Amino acid sequence: MDSTKTASDFLELASEQRLNILNNLSKKKLNISKLAKLLEATNPEIHRNVGRLSKNGLIIKIPDGNYELTTFGQLVLKLIPSISFLSDNKHFFNTHMLENIEKKFIQRIGSLQNHKKIKGYVKVLEQWKKIHENSEKFIYNILSEVPYSNDIVDVISDRLQNNIYIKSIFLENAIISEDRKKIFEKKQFQKYVIAGVLERKMHSKKILGLLVTDKEAGILFQNKEGDPDLSEMLSSVDEEFREWCLDYFEESWKNSTSFQESKLKE
Repeated sequence: MDSTKTASDFLELASEQRLNILNNLSKKKLNISKLAKLLEATNPEIHRNVGRLSKNGLIIKIPDGNYELTTFGQLVLKLIPSISFLSDNKHFFNTHMLENIEKKFIQRIGSLQNHKKIKGYVKVLEQWKKIHENSEKFIYNILSEVPYSNDIVDVISDRLQNNIYIKSIFLENAIISEDRKKIFEKKQFQKYVIAGVLERKMHSKKILGLLVTDKEAGILFQNKEGDPDLSEMLSSVDEEFREWCLDYFEESWKNSTSFQESKLKE
């Protein structure tokens, strides 16, 4: 890697005004006067920063006097959300880890930028329940602890009765309640397993806690011990956020093995 060239490129992006120029040019072609008006800046200021961006190959002047992004500029702008996401959440990641997330998901982590942070075990469970309730087609989840409070169980039962497709990945040694088997039998969940509406698998590695439906999604990142942090969740209805979660689930499902009740821990 050419560190000198990379450092030079980062230097050009280390300016709020230059980033705003790139963002505005991603929407439409503009000249210096129009950019100055949009950014409430002087023409000389914009001229200087446009010159720097042009010299670095991020934008180009076209015959009609307007500027537009180069292909390089378009690609760089698409990668900025990942840096922004990590920058905005650097304190969060000081107490959480990304080591067990595959590189291809790290490279797309900017997709998680539009989210709300849910703090506190009770609030996380409340949001978990709401996400279940709002689903209309499917519910996919990855579980390290299995909440079997009456309200959560009732929601799951209702969703299954309405033919909402549920896929669950249990981490090996996932913690379950002592009443799980009784609840499973009482709610007749086995008939949904037989019908293929409820599917279950197991994963041997410590991976993210996750809940994704056709409407929204939530992520429980791992703490420094490698376990999903149940006290803090990122949640969103944003399509890119949900798509990232869905892809992560599908990859985890592909790498999971058949469900074994004996590997759960009461």
